[in-house]
Amino acid sequence: MTTSPSPSPTATATKGLFAIVGFLVCVELASGILQGYYTPIFSDIADHLGIADADVNWFEAAQLIVSALVVPPLARMGDLVGHKKVLLLSTAVTALGSWVMAFAPSFATFLVGSALQGAYVVWLPLEVAIIYRRTAGSPRQNHLTRRSAAILVGALELAVIIGALTSGALVEATSMTVLLALPAIAVTLCFVVIWFGIEDMEGTATGGIDVGGLVLITSSIGLVMGGLIAIRLDGPGSPLPWALIALGLVVLYVFGRYELAQAEPLVDVRLLQTAGQWPVQLTAFLFGMSVLGAQIPLSTFARTDPDVAGYGLGASAGFVSTLIGVYVIFLAIGAFTLPLTSRVLGPRGALVMSSLLVAIGYALWLPFHHETWQALINMAVAGLGSGALVAALPATAAAAAPPERTGFATGMTNATKTIGGAIASAIFAIALSATGSIDDPTEGHAPLSGYLTVWTVCAVAALCAALALLMLPKNVAEEPALPLVQ
Repeated sequence: MTTSPSPSPTATATKGLFAIVGFLVCVELASGILQGYYTPIFSDIADHLGIADADVNWFEAAQLIVSALVVPPLARMGDLVGHKKVLLLSTAVTALGSWVMAFAPSFATFLVGSALQGAYVVWLPLEVAIIYRRTAGSPRQNHLTRRSAAILVGALELAVIIGALTSGALVEATSMTVLLALPAIAVTLCFVVIWFGIEDMEGTATGGIDVGGLVLITSSIGLVMGGLIAIRLDGPGSPLPWALIALGLVVLYVFGRYELAQAEPLVDVRLLQTAGQWPVQLTAFLFGMSVLGAQIPLSTFARTDPDVAGYGLGASAGFVSTLIGVYVIFLAIGAFTLPLTSRVLGPRGALVMSSLLVAIGYALWLPFHHETWQALINMAVAGLGSGALVAALPATAAAAAPPERTGFATGMTNATKTIGGAIASAIFAIALSATGSIDDPTEGHAPLSGYLTVWTVCAVAALCAALALLMLPKNVAEEPALPLVQ
C-alpha cells in the first residue's frame, strides 16, 4: 500500500498565505480609493462647504498630524493584543471619519472627519506584520513577506487610479453627499472583510502600553507639527513656529531618555539604533519628503501658464490627472517587480537602486521641465523607485526586528515617512511663497527658484537615503537563492 507524502509545513503555510493576502488586497483597494478619490474633487468639496480652496490644506494637515500620532501606539498595540484586532480598530475609526466627511455640514466637521480618516496609515504596516507572523517557521519567510507586500502595494496603487477616475467621472452626475459616501462604503465593507477573512493571532509582546512614552511622543510630534503649520500660516519670520519646534525637539530628547529606561517602551529606541533598523527608518523619513511633500508643488507647476509666469506647463486638469496616473502606474510596476529586482540585486541592492531612481527622477526636473513629455518621463522614473520603496521598507524593517516587535518596526516606517512629508511640506511652502501664493493664483506666482528648490530637496533626500541604505548589513532580509517562478 502506498501513501502520498504529506504536504510540507512550508507548502501548507504558503497555501494559507495566498488566501490571507487575497483578503488584505481588499483592504489595500480601500486604502487606494481613499488616497486617490478626494484629490480631483477638492475644489468641489470647497464649494460644497462654502470655503476657499486654500482652506483645503487644513484637511491635509489634520490628517498628517493624526497619521503621525497614531502609528506608534497602534503598532505597539498590534504586538501586544494581535495585529488583526488593531487592524479592525483602525478600520473602524477610518470608516467613522469617512462617514463624517460624507455628511459634514461645515468646515469644522469635515476637518474632524478628515483627521479621523488618517488612522488608515497604519493598515499596510499591520498587514505586513500579519503576513510575517503567518509565515513564521518557513525558510522563505522574508521572500514571501516581500512578495506579498509587493502585491499589496501594487493593488494599492492601482486603486489610487481607480479612485481618482471614479470621483472625477461622478462629480457632475450626483450630489456631493452621495459622492463622498462611496469611499465610506468601501471602508465599511473592508471592515467586514477583515473580520471574517483574517485569522486572529494573539500578540507576542509582553507588558502594556507605555502611557508616559505615549504622552511624551504625542507632545513632541504635536509641537513640531504645530510649528510646521505655523510656518505655513505665519511665515518663517515669526518666532512662534520656531519656539514650538525647539520645544518639540527638547521633548523628543526627554522622550528618548525616558524610553531607554523602560522595560517595555512604546518606541523601542534601542531597536531603532540597531544596524538593521536605523538605515531603513531614515530612508522612510527621507522618502516621505518626495512621496508626500512634493505632490502639491508638482500639481501647481503643471497648471501654471508659461505665458504669464515664464515657466510651467500650462496644463489642464485632465493632463494633471494623466501625470498622476502615469506616476501611480509606475509606482505599481515598481512594487510588482520588487521580487524580481530583489532576486537579481539582493534585498539591499534593490533598495539602493530604488532610492537612486527616485533621486534621478527628481533631478531630471532641474534641466527638463519645459515640455509635458519631459514631465511624464521624470515622474515615471521617480515612480518606479517609489513603488519599490513603499513595498520594501516595511518588509525590510520586519525582517530586521525580533518577532515580538514586527508591528512596531513596520509601523515606524510609516510614521517616519509621514513626518518627513510634513517637514518637506513646510519647507516647500516657504520656498514657493517668496512671491505670490501657491494657494491663491490671483496673488501671483511662486518663483521658478522655489520649484527648483523642491526638486533639489527631493533628489538630495533620495540620494542620502541610498547612501544610508549602503550601511544596512547585507545579511538583513537575505536568504538562499530562490527560483524566479514558483
